[in-house]
Amino acid sequence: LKSCGVELIGASIDAINKAENRGLFRKAMSKIGIGMPSSIIARSIEESLAFSQTSPFPLIIRPSFTLGGSGGGIARNEEELIRIVSHGLTVSTSKEVLVEQSIIGWKEFELEVMRDHKDNAVIICSIENLDPMGVHTGDSITVAPAQTLSDREYQNLRDMSIKIMREIGVDTGGSNVQFAVNPEDGEVLVIEMNPRVSRSSALASKATGFPIAKIATKLAVGYTLDEIPNDITQKTPASFEPSIDYVVTKIPRFAFEKFPMSKDILGTQMQSVGEVMAIGGTFRESFQKALRSLETGNSGLNTPDYSDEKMTPQEVLEEQLQHVSSKRIWYVADAMRQGWANEALYTQTGIDPWFLWQIRSLVEEEEIIVKTKFSEITPVLLKNWKQHGFSDQRIAELLKVTESRIYKLRYEWNVLPVFKQVDTCAAEFVSETPYYYSTYGEENESLPTETAKVLILGSGPNRIGQGIEFDYCCVHASWAARELGYESIMLNCNPETVSTDYDTSDRLYFEPITFEDVMHVIDLERPIGVIVQLGGQTPLKLAKQLNNAGVRLLGTPFESIDRAEDREQFAEMLKKLKLKQPLNGMARSLKEAENIAEKIEYPILVRPSYVIGGRAMMVAETKTQLAEYFKEAVQVSPDHPVLIDQFLKGAVEVDMDLLGDGTDSEMGGIMEHVERAGIHSGDSACILPPQNLTSDVLRRLEEQGKILARELRVKGLMNIQFAVKDDEIFLIEVNPRASRTVPFVSKSVGHPLAKYATWLMLGQKLSDIGFSYKTPESVSVKETVFPFISFSGADTELGPEMKSTGEVMGRGENLEEAFLKAQVAAYQSEIKEGHIFIGVTDQDKQRMVPAALEFQKAGRKILATEGTYKVLQKAGVTNIEKTSLDRENPDNIFDYIDRKEVALIVNTTRPRKRSVDAKHIRRVALMRNLPYFTTVEGTLNIACAIVATDSGKKLNYKSLLISSKNSS
Repeated sequence: LKSCGVELIGASIDAINKAENRGLFRKAMSKIGIGMPSSIIARSIEESLAFSQTSPFPLIIRPSFTLGGSGGGIARNEEELIRIVSHGLTVSTSKEVLVEQSIIGWKEFELEVMRDHKDNAVIICSIENLDPMGVHTGDSITVAPAQTLSDREYQNLRDMSIKIMREIGVDTGGSNVQFAVNPEDGEVLVIEMNPRVSRSSALASKATGFPIAKIATKLAVGYTLDEIPNDITQKTPASFEPSIDYVVTKIPRFAFEKFPMSKDILGTQMQSVGEVMAIGGTFRESFQKALRSLETGNSGLNTPDYSDEKMTPQEVLEEQLQHVSSKRIWYVADAMRQGWANEALYTQTGIDPWFLWQIRSLVEEEEIIVKTKFSEITPVLLKNWKQHGFSDQRIAELLKVTESRIYKLRYEWNVLPVFKQVDTCAAEFVSETPYYYSTYGEENESLPTETAKVLILGSGPNRIGQGIEFDYCCVHASWAARELGYESIMLNCNPETVSTDYDTSDRLYFEPITFEDVMHVIDLERPIGVIVQLGGQTPLKLAKQLNNAGVRLLGTPFESIDRAEDREQFAEMLKKLKLKQPLNGMARSLKEAENIAEKIEYPILVRPSYVIGGRAMMVAETKTQLAEYFKEAVQVSPDHPVLIDQFLKGAVEVDMDLLGDGTDSEMGGIMEHVERAGIHSGDSACILPPQNLTSDVLRRLEEQGKILARELRVKGLMNIQFAVKDDEIFLIEVNPRASRTVPFVSKSVGHPLAKYATWLMLGQKLSDIGFSYKTPESVSVKETVFPFISFSGADTELGPEMKSTGEVMGRGENLEEAFLKAQVAAYQSEIKEGHIFIGVTDQDKQRMVPAALEFQKAGRKILATEGTYKVLQKAGVTNIEKTSLDRENPDNIFDYIDRKEVALIVNTTRPRKRSVDAKHIRRVALMRNLPYFTTVEGTLNIACAIVATDSGKKLNYKSLLISSKNSS
């Protein structure tokens, strides 16, 4: 920055170093008399082993300058210490790790602090982790404000936080300070301090209504806290510490089911993929609201499923209580049902007794509900259950009646929630910002206006298959509705999103996205309609219930949504329109599935219906594999049949986003997938515009898209997935909603598709908007980002089930430039000089020749396993050496990697026939942050990109804003 003449504002370089460098931070804490766990800074494995001789296991490893605890972990023995430290030294930018004594079991607290250049400091929020030390705060259930601190203890942490901020030197902006408190004697140790806004800052902002990032920016440019007005009250300055009269609970969302080889055990490295937040009048209410927000099939503290385990239920329970897992809280509740005392649970879990008593009170109340007959329910009893956070669905499950009976009973007796404002001041001042949560209290603070309103349902917690791409659509919908003069109302439960910023919409409701909670807002606000097609599968799943309740769904008619989602209706429609589909069938039993598979012929693609993200999707090559799979698929979606499709081997997959106004339609963008059929579309890199499809195929694809849009009377967005094999077009699926590709396409073509879709849903025509698709002059590549590094044991091989958690985009004048930019963005580093390792299956050896020749053209030496070596050498690849995956072999690839001579790994395997050696090489690449490719197509693209840039041509950089203006 200095060399470019750019001044760094906010936290200085010195402050960042002092906080993030473990050694400097320890010195700073020692200077101001604040304790830390005993530790050393290790720059080698030998130094960490020496420390373990004097400090007993377990030991905590924390690399410097990383996020989410990346590269860290808990070492319980010497072998684990060597493995974790080795990885930590690799990922740390300063090549050092902190090895510290374990304080697992201590209570964990966080404080969000802000300070200005005149040394005014305020605490925005205190956060308490329900899980004790030993679990990354991003993976822990957290509660705000802290519930188990005395006023004296809180003031002590407050004073220490401000003292730490001053010593580190963060003169302007916000910081997050994490403390450990010994539950036995109250001893306080500081764990770390982040001299920046963090994940917890986002939670604190949503919990209090205090916009930490916004105010930190103003402080960085010279304002003081007393000069910045509080947006919520518009009467008090930002120097007033927020005070809240409600309880906020955050619960993380996990995806261990996507990584079956990885153990569901939580530690100091973050593994959650999303989170939900709920607000209630009490902990019990907010806790139960958060549980049902997760969308994991639980309506509350449901009894966990023991049926899939190999151990007895009692053994499973003891195992779950001993190790922290993503499901532990449900096992804690079940242990209470089975007679475990709080003292025993505290000893086993370390969860504070106050939280255990709160959970026990819910379990005991559930037992009362179970014993109550429906005819014995009274308005007082029902309201009491609702005040403690029980949903209609949970009450119905416990009473063994339908949810609708409880719902109708509440409305009959007027047992309804009121809405309170998030006001930062515990109702001391009038709040001017309409940011609400529901609770079963007395006074309703949400007063609807007479303006015509639109309710937008958000996407809920981020998870694999449904991430911030859908939030992007919801945010643009809110802005678009405002532009047309409507009042935009947002309902969502995800604190990580822009849609839950109080100034994104006219009115914000922080609520679970369930039928019950959505209807409460609809009954109060009386919107002209509800948008369900922009938030992914979460709101779409409510379409039927909302439609049956008489709610107007804006956009594509519900009948069309059901027609596209239901496979039988979908097949009939394609037959009517004379459009091709891969040979397919639906089975409700294994025998039926086997009969269909025989007609279609193996390999086949099998998956459950009504699913997003390819959950439990698989390519089955044999009858045995089908039988193994079928049990799991039925459990995933028991109310819907299993879908069986012909697997179009080698086909090019194509994604298309369309806009429709109910009559006419227009293509928004068309993408060619880099990986061939068999890789989930969400995990495949894709290119816009397509580079390998003929003009005739592109014309026919567009025609088929418009035929479908007209038949389904699409109003808004629709996504279609095609497969092209030998110039023949097959329809894979149609989604009458926004897809995860919308942000990428919008940025690629320079048009806000979600905005246009909202205008169309609100009655405008395509002719009013004036949008028509034009092929962009530049090339854009979307590449996916995976969380494999956080899941020990997970294989990086891709397949039909989605595993990615994010994406990046590269733009260039040609494919090579765009593809290389996307890879650099995905790996956070350039493709370095060095050798290329290639080890592929027999079926891929010949197909890998063009890529190998390109690598050779770039002057890169190729290291290949014996079989691959023979094929490549025969094809004219001369700059090649033979290597092995066997560590005992003197020329093994791992020695090359250890000597840092390898720049890129290429490894493919056959589905269901993955070798241990192949998995190991991919895992090593992951741990060493080496770019790796598991498909022939991806390898060829990166090889061509390396040739293009190695020839001396520089990458071009253009503003997206300028490019968008040119596209318009």
